[in-house]
Amino acid sequence: MLKYCVRCVMPHTKPDLHIDNEGVCNACRSIEKRKDIDWGQRKTELLDVLAKHRRNGSNWDCIVPVSGGKDSTYQVIRMLQLGLNPLCVTSHTCDLSDIGRTNIENLKRLGVDHVEFSPNPLVRAKLNRIGLTEVGDISWPEHVGIFTIPVRAAVQFTVPLLVWGENSQNEYGGPAAAADNNVLTRRWLEEFGGLLGMRVSDLSETYGIEPRHLLPYQYPSDEELQRVGVTGLFLGHYLPWDGLSNALIAQANGFVTYDQPVEGSMVNYENLDNCQTGIHDYFKFLKFGFSRTTDIACLHVRRDRITRQDALEVVKARDGKFPWSYLGKPLEDILAPLDMSVDEFIKVCDRFTNKKIFKRDSSGNLIKDKHGNLEKLNYDNV
Repeated sequence: MLKYCVRCVMPHTKPDLHIDNEGVCNACRSIEKRKDIDWGQRKTELLDVLAKHRRNGSNWDCIVPVSGGKDSTYQVIRMLQLGLNPLCVTSHTCDLSDIGRTNIENLKRLGVDHVEFSPNPLVRAKLNRIGLTEVGDISWPEHVGIFTIPVRAAVQFTVPLLVWGENSQNEYGGPAAAADNNVLTRRWLEEFGGLLGMRVSDLSETYGIEPRHLLPYQYPSDEELQRVGVTGLFLGHYLPWDGLSNALIAQANGFVTYDQPVEGSMVNYENLDNCQTGIHDYFKFLKFGFSRTTDIACLHVRRDRITRQDALEVVKARDGKFPWSYLGKPLEDILAPLDMSVDEFIKVCDRFTNKKIFKRDSSGNLIKDKHGNLEKLNYDNV
């Protein structure tokens, strides 16, 4: 049985989530503490960090990793408002959608220099398949690349400061805020960089991928990081961070949303760039019993925009549906570059499904409806 936070609808199976003795999760506690933050002081701290990295026209002031999504668009807007000259760096996503391309082009029109790195698509497809079949994450190469490519750009272009968005752990501002040694290390990067225990060197040895083709997925050496003084900050530590307000600001600056709530979600303004995202989110549901709708519903519950009962109802209706399509692209077309059929995909799904949290028949087989959807044993603490 799943145990849920009594304030939001997040289950205890979420990695790094802790539910205290009052039944409240640490994510809700974190939002609770935000009202005590002196945001004026935090902004002053941000300005101090940025002032140290202004290049006075001799080079770019910072690197902003961008996908063209609502959050990275917001990050760029804020940097421009603060008078910085950012270099925007995009690590090309695995299966770029039309709307994703539109939003990348819109981001450029904000008035920034932009570099887009596109890894070898044949190698990327192999890594997508390996990530999906070995660790249950089709997006493994993307999650690694969004960290490695901007860091490599920081070294190549000698731009020390990287400006990321929200720190998922919501604990601190990043190495740029450190009083002493504030240079990124490979160890720090690998902690935040989404490796999921699968080392790049393993891919070369186990799957015969030449090391030279894995260069985009590897961090620079500590010596290179030290030479340039590469550091980084999380903007969400210094400025109040909220996905909805980020989306509104981005939309006011040309960001385009989907024409309906995205499949497996409850909103139309996020995860619009990669057609493989539906598969990634579905595997989160199979492993942990929650997916994108739960994530977003909880964010809105914590900000008192919807009630917990509202969240329960929308989660039951929309969360964890089998990903027959994403952004209108059929599943078989999404799987084609991986050389994987839908039937083979379903077998991989079943292999990664946590059978302890889904309904099964008397023989122990997973129960699926006519659309291939599973049903959790419980959606609340009852």
